[in-house]
Amino acid sequence: MTSSETLAPLGDDLFARAGLEQQLQIGPQAWLLRGLALAHEAELLADLATVLQQAPLRHMVTRGGRRMSVQTSSCGAWGWTSSPNGYAYSAVDPQSGLPWPAMPDSMRQLGTMAAQAAGFAGFAPDSCLINQYLPESKMGLHQDRDESDFTQPIVSVSLGMSALFMWGGLARSDKVQTVHLHHGDVVVWGGQDRLRFHGVRRLLGPAHPQLGPRRINLTLRRARG
Repeated sequence: MTSSETLAPLGDDLFARAGLEQQLQIGPQAWLLRGLALAHEAELLADLATVLQQAPLRHMVTRGGRRMSVQTSSCGAWGWTSSPNGYAYSAVDPQSGLPWPAMPDSMRQLGTMAAQAAGFAGFAPDSCLINQYLPESKMGLHQDRDESDFTQPIVSVSLGMSALFMWGGLARSDKVQTVHLHHGDVVVWGGQDRLRFHGVRRLLGPAHPQLGPRRINLTLRRARG
């Protein structure tokens, strides 16, 4: 958070063994796990490149027909899709007509591990939404509510450039906190925090040494119960 960050232990030495430096509680059931993905960086980036060769990034449109500034793709059994008719999960990539690429073990295992340490044991993601942000991209406040089971958490992995993450309340008008997210950070939220509004205000800082002037966000979800 921009003003004063209160660090709290998770009560589990899993992240200490993985080299995690900080755990920041941003809600009753929401955690920012600083640098958790760094130990898996090489495998994640290699697997990401393979997925995007099969299902390239593209600009989708909002429910109102406005072109999104972020580019998206998906992997896993279900991919998140958007059109003027609304938002939905689909087993088929509408651009290719083929099933989405399988979710790599590196992404699935990271999501399960992060969720378990944040108090959500047994999380088995079946969808990974891939969002690419360029310096001019942003994501307005929204809720993740297209899934069938809200008891399942959300796991969000940041790669590349840093970003200002907006963390709101259960109503769009609630006060919004700003959290700095950096390469390798993982945010997990669920339970009473599951339907919080959130978004990305803008990117920060220089281009990333490997990914260049962009940020990749992996959002791991359980789309179907």
